[in-house]
Amino acid sequence: MELQLLLLFMVFAAIVAVQIEDLLSSVIAVGAVGLGLSLAFLILKAPDLAITQLVVEILCLIILIRATINKDLPLIRDGRWLFNTISTLLFIGLFLLCAYFAFKDLPKFGQPIMRVAQEYIDKGLGKTGAANIVASIILDFRGYDTLGEATILFTAVMGVLAVIRKVGRINEE
Repeated sequence: MELQLLLLFMVFAAIVAVQIEDLLSSVIAVGAVGLGLSLAFLILKAPDLAITQLVVEILCLIILIRATINKDLPLIRDGRWLFNTISTLLFIGLFLLCAYFAFKDLPKFGQPIMRVAQEYIDKGLGKTGAANIVASIILDFRGYDTLGEATILFTAVMGVLAVIRKVGRINEE
């Protein structure tokens, strides 16, 4: 049920992002879609994907907001601070409500709910020879997944650095 509501929210936010005339509001709506996807990953019991999606989404929002902040500010110029405040509080409330339902379904700490996790714990030391079970899971059992996540994070950081860098350097002689 929560997943269907979250998907409807994501579709609605995507339609708003395409239809709205205000560029900054469109960027925020795209960010809401990415946040909804991150929460969907949490509901589907994939916290590693949720964290990666959230980090990449935040970095992309930084890039897009930086690109649009000087070009389009009608909500700030028109003095509609009440609308800005109410929409911000509504978004925060909706986020906290979705987070409450997502975190409520998480298992208690230390109690794996999947058969694969128990196999990692039982056979991790024997199969990998690593004393640290977390490192053995990340580097041996899920090495390609970790490599993909590291590549995504590296690419996102390089994108942010490309946007916030200085355009040119002045040679001082």
